[in-house]
Amino acid sequence: MAADEGLQSLPIGGFARTGNAHYTRPFALIGATWDDPGTKLDTTIDVRARSAATGTWGAWQPLESDGRSPAEPGSADSHGRGRTDPLWVDTSDAVEARTTGGVLPAGLRLDLINPDVDVPRIRSRAAVPARPVPRYVSRAAWGADESIVKKAPEYTPSVRAFFVHHTATSNNYSCSDSARIVRGIEAYHVKSNHWNDIGYNFLVDKCGTLFEGRKGGVTRPVLGAHTLGFNSYASAIAVIGNYDGVGASATVRNVVAEVAAYKLGMYRVPPIGKSAMISSGSDLFPRGTRVVLNRISGHRDTNETTCPGSTLYAQLPAIRRVAGAAPGGLRLRAMYGAVAAGSAYYTRGAIRPYWAVSTPTMLMNRFDLYVDGTYVSSTTSAGRIALLRLRPGRHTVTILAVHLSGRTTRLSRTVVADTTPPQFVSGPSLILRPGSLNGSIPVRLGWGIGDPSGLRQLGLTSPRPVFFGVGRRSYDTVAAPNAASTWAVKAVDRAGNTSVGKVTRTPTVTNDATAAHAGGWTTVRGSGYLSGTASQSRTRGSSIAWTFTGRSATLAVTRTPASGNATVYVDGVSAGTFNLAAARTANRVGVWARNWGASGRHTIRVVSSGTRPGIVVDGLVVMR
Repeated sequence: MAADEGLQSLPIGGFARTGNAHYTRPFALIGATWDDPGTKLDTTIDVRARSAATGTWGAWQPLESDGRSPAEPGSADSHGRGRTDPLWVDTSDAVEARTTGGVLPAGLRLDLINPDVDVPRIRSRAAVPARPVPRYVSRAAWGADESIVKKAPEYTPSVRAFFVHHTATSNNYSCSDSARIVRGIEAYHVKSNHWNDIGYNFLVDKCGTLFEGRKGGVTRPVLGAHTLGFNSYASAIAVIGNYDGVGASATVRNVVAEVAAYKLGMYRVPPIGKSAMISSGSDLFPRGTRVVLNRISGHRDTNETTCPGSTLYAQLPAIRRVAGAAPGGLRLRAMYGAVAAGSAYYTRGAIRPYWAVSTPTMLMNRFDLYVDGTYVSSTTSAGRIALLRLRPGRHTVTILAVHLSGRTTRLSRTVVADTTPPQFVSGPSLILRPGSLNGSIPVRLGWGIGDPSGLRQLGLTSPRPVFFGVGRRSYDTVAAPNAASTWAVKAVDRAGNTSVGKVTRTPTVTNDATAAHAGGWTTVRGSGYLSGTASQSRTRGSSIAWTFTGRSATLAVTRTPASGNATVYVDGVSAGTFNLAAARTANRVGVWARNWGASGRHTIRVVSSGTRPGIVVDGLVVMR
């Protein structure tokens, strides 16, 4: 076997021209090579592979060779090996080969390639957590007698099957005595059976405590002495007790499932499904018999025995489902650092997804996190939260839950990272508007704002806090007369970026006495007028005018039952005629307003234009 994990080499002679099966680590491509690249292959080589996914054998296929090596003589390539064309068989875990006719060239071998090992992987600096080992009581902790173990551990190439046993001892024991029971089983297997060590790879008591069995390391494929004819390519656990009339508890079943998923998953063997095993000789299957077994099987599946007890044996389908299930119930509980809106989350860049699964942690391997399909980091099996930093833009964040068995479940969410604050495309601006001028000045605050991510919050922070809907673009309110006031609009986008726009304005009240009068006017006095006085026209055609510098203006009048019409001219152009009559008298009324956007010099002239000449003009409010 080559040291390269992506390459396995098997001498063709080992197949003895008859197609003996060789069980291997996963591979997906087969080729045959030989020592001398100048030697032409004159024999036929047929191969077939067993699917790792289904456990079924594919059809026999020939390996094609188009003659001697095409390498340039004298080049570095000319020192290579003779070869056939490669054959793709997808992910497989066993191979058979047969040859017919001709002479086998020296050094002829099958080369099995695993492209999933050889492919370069670009990863971040974050390390993938080590695959978690089930919690167990070590040999030292349960008091194994290492002095009676005379030989070094032996190892099988991999684990293709996991056998469940019971010890057939009494269930009437205290779990505090479990270590003593395991020591007793060790002594029995070594001193009575004359085995080198305890036969089982693992043991579990009725309380769910797991014990390391045969020496050699729980992370390695230790060759045990547990299942006659089927110890190779296998691992085993024994449940301490007798389970002919009583079933194992849910806790014990979960431990069995956990260990099975751990040992099989280590070699990418799905716990659910079947493996073809070759018997080394048992009382049910003679040596060399090919037997297709559930990957989690009971002892009785291979030998004439009632082990692991009828009730525990009936529980094996449920144990297989737990051991081989994909992670269940994967759900996102929160996306800290981001705000959900519609089908996406919005952030300024740093997020902490927080998730949950219903699968017990003991059956989980790890959680991998991807951004736009690229691996970023992992958490341990107990991890449920991670920090991700996203570049600006729209991303797909994926949480991949990895079961001990190797099966996965994924959850993806769209996350938009945005570091650009909302942009005011216009304003904020403040203009005058018609309305009551009784102690305050009607104004309209307006703004235009945009953000690609959309707004989350919009409102005033000054002169007082007011919250709006995010689609609002104006706000009617009032301002204090003859005083500067600052209006601040705050916008927060979905990612949390903030912009504040401000405008400061002073609405100034100009009374009637400062205006230029023409025609017949009378001064009227009273507390209801803006400055204590107002001008009342006596004849049709009488006019009153103000020339000022400002950006917005409102005409103030008193409406009475006897009032007539007033025509307003702005810089010599009619802005409209207004009926100032009312059912009852109303003072300090803004009946007309004009906004120019920018400050400039303007003249507003008001003319009494109705059949009833009496109009009362109170003054003019100008915004500078």
